[in-house]
Amino acid sequence: MDLGLAGKRALVLGASRGLGKAIAQSLASEGATVFAAARSVEKIEAWSAGLASVHPVKLDLSDLSTVDAVADRLLAEGGVDIIINNSGGPPPGTAQGAERGAWILHFEAMAANLFHLTARLLPPMQDRKWGRVISITSSGVEQPIPNLALSNGVRSAVVGWSKTLANEVAADGITVNVVLPGRIHTERVDELDAAAAKRTQTDVAEVAVKSRATIPAGRYGKPEEFADVVTFLASDRAGYVTGSRIRIDGGAIKAI
Repeated sequence: MDLGLAGKRALVLGASRGLGKAIAQSLASEGATVFAAARSVEKIEAWSAGLASVHPVKLDLSDLSTVDAVADRLLAEGGVDIIINNSGGPPPGTAQGAERGAWILHFEAMAANLFHLTARLLPPMQDRKWGRVISITSSGVEQPIPNLALSNGVRSAVVGWSKTLANEVAADGITVNVVLPGRIHTERVDELDAAAAKRTQTDVAEVAVKSRATIPAGRYGKPEEFADVVTFLASDRAGYVTGSRIRIDGGAIKAI
C-alpha cells in the first residue's frame, strides 16, 4: 500500500528513543524526510547512521528558545507537512503530592510549548492545503493511571487542545489526532515498572508479569506496532480521520 509519504517532511519530537524513535524510523521507511528532534542528538545520530533521510535536530521542550530556533529553521526551509508531538513523561507521583511548581514545569514542556511550536508550523500547511498533526499522549487520558497524576492531568490538556484545533483546520486539509499508547515496551515502561517495584518492594519481573496480566492481549506492545499506526495516520490514506483518539493498548482500556 502506497501511503503517499514520499517527499513529505516530518518533524518528530522525542526521537532519541522509545516511541519517537520508532515513529521516525517508520516515517523514514515510507520515504519521508524526517527531522528527528530531542535533547540527546547523539542518540539520534547513533540510530540514524546511514539513513540519509533522517536529520537529527537538537530541541529541548523545556527551553522555549530551542523550540523557536527549530521553528525558525524549518520555516526558513518551507516548513513541514507532518508534526509528531511526542514529549517525555513526568516522574511518577500522586495528585496530592504534586506541587504547584511541578504542574507548571511539566505543563510548559509537555503542553504549552507543543502548542506554541505547532501554531508556528501550521501556516505553510494551510497554504499547501495538506498537513498532519499527531500528538502522543497516554492511556491515562481515558483511564487515569495510578501514581501518574502529572501525566494524567497534563496530557488531558493536550487532548482538549487537539480536538479544538482539529475543528479549526479541517477545512485546510489538515488532520489533527491523538494516539494513546498503552503498555508499549520502551525504556519508559521499563522505568515505570522499576519505580513500581521500588515503591511496592517487589521484584521488577513480578511487577511486569502483573502488568501484562491486566492486558487482554497478554503482552506489552512493540514500538513498531505503535509506530505503524501513527505512520498510517500521517498518510494520504487517513485524510478523513481527524479529531480522533486512537488507542493502541492491546485492549487494556476498559471504557467503551
